[in-house]
Amino acid sequence: MEAVQGIWNTSGIISMDWRNYVMIAIACVLIYLAIGRQFEPLLLLPISFGMLLVNLMPGIMAAPTDTSNGGLFYYLYQGVKLGIYPPLIFLGIGAMTDFGPLIANPKSFLLGAAAQLGIFITFIGAILLGFDVQSAGSIGIIGGADGPTAIFVTSKLKPELLGPIAVAAYSYMALVPIIQPPIMKLLTTKKERAVVMEQLRPVSKLEKILFPIIVTIVVALLLPDAVPLVGMLMLGNLFRESGVTGRLSDTAQNALCNIVTIMLGTTVGATANGEIFLRVQTLAIIAMGLLAFAFATVGGILLGKVLCAITGGKINPLIGSAGVSAVPMAARVSQTVGAKENPTNFLLMHAM
Repeated sequence: MEAVQGIWNTSGIISMDWRNYVMIAIACVLIYLAIGRQFEPLLLLPISFGMLLVNLMPGIMAAPTDTSNGGLFYYLYQGVKLGIYPPLIFLGIGAMTDFGPLIANPKSFLLGAAAQLGIFITFIGAILLGFDVQSAGSIGIIGGADGPTAIFVTSKLKPELLGPIAVAAYSYMALVPIIQPPIMKLLTTKKERAVVMEQLRPVSKLEKILFPIIVTIVVALLLPDAVPLVGMLMLGNLFRESGVTGRLSDTAQNALCNIVTIMLGTTVGATANGEIFLRVQTLAIIAMGLLAFAFATVGGILLGKVLCAITGGKINPLIGSAGVSAVPMAARVSQTVGAKENPTNFLLMHAM
């Protein structure tokens, strides 16, 4: 009986309460969405499994003490906390991205700017609800729909909110195929969704090489705080476009990006401990994050409609939804929704 009692006392069951069981149920739903419905499984699966692990074994995120080492995810989470993973993710994204359509059609910049509407609306809303300025800024940045950016900004403004904000940002990014289509269909007409965008002019190799260099210089001079993210994004793109660093480009796009995604996703999910996560403040952050994401989508689409009218129907408003920066998920949603109205339409590169 003493042995049985010892097993029971050291089991995970004794340390769990109802909040852990709620989070386990949520994690299982997210795992189903990742595998069964294929909603961005590369992101959603590690996040949901990290959520499952931390609620089954809270000690996996435990900090070290004088008598014991910390849990595995405590050490992996330092890459999130110290802002190491986000620039590495941006390096991979830069190596994956063809900026040719953006260079050929600079008006796309405006759609990206309009989609930041969600940040400012949510920032103001959070202030009105009693959050301090740093907290409001961290919550609002979820509207940018960019996980690495949300982590980077929150680590500077309000590190104690890093867990719920990271989970919200990455969860909403992964759930883009659910969140965005209803908003896109509500705000556009069938005729607008069927607009076929013309093939853009060819962009020279020299333009593609100069683009990341010029962007880095301009950003460094005007917004030096953004250089760790934008600089790594442009470095990855330069690897891609230079034509002389194929191995580095391949590593950044595949091995490095995949490894960092695994560590980032699982550790972000592991911050969703039921005891900490199921609080009024955390749930309010999650709700406002959804609001930020929705208004960001609205902002991009509305400006897309304006540009569609100004250009005489040459711009499909659906690509405005990709201004939320959830790369490449939002661009794929733009393509999918547009193709349903017109199977010959190809919006992917314009949206990217």
